[in-house]
Amino acid sequence: MTPLKEDNVFLSVIEQHKGIIYKVANSYCRNIEDRKDLIQEIIYQLWRSFGRYNDQYKYSTWLYRIALNVAISFYRKDSKRSGHASELTTDIIVVAEEKDDLSPQLHLLQRFISELPELDRAIMILYLEEKNYKEIADILGLTETNIATKINRIKNKLKGKFSTIHN
Repeated sequence: MTPLKEDNVFLSVIEQHKGIIYKVANSYCRNIEDRKDLIQEIIYQLWRSFGRYNDQYKYSTWLYRIALNVAISFYRKDSKRSGHASELTTDIIVVAEEKDDLSPQLHLLQRFISELPELDRAIMILYLEEKNYKEIADILGLTETNIATKINRIKNKLKGKFSTIHN
């Protein structure tokens, strides 16, 4: 592929899947400037990896895998820099413009998901995107059985948090 054609394909892939990038950035960053930095880092890492893209996977799988890895590293680095794990924003799953339309239950769900460890949060983002276990496993580099077990445990943990609120 010529460099110009590769550039065009890359830009097309980013444009088609930019929602993934924003969703991941919103899930791991609490303020706008950090989100911008993370989005820029994700796109940079995607560009660096584009030549090694394996067409065995869908672009969305490849993009999620890189975006989540970059976000988790970014979050850990930020947590170390600030000296403690900071509370994340509740903008998980939705873009900022949509959040006013959310029900109180969805706000709670987002808050509870934001409190999960990084890997569990990534799993729930993908699960709520209606990715199947195989896709989630491919993106995160885990087995389908491991994903199924983790999702079940996370759901039980979230149910427990909801039940403490309603009791």
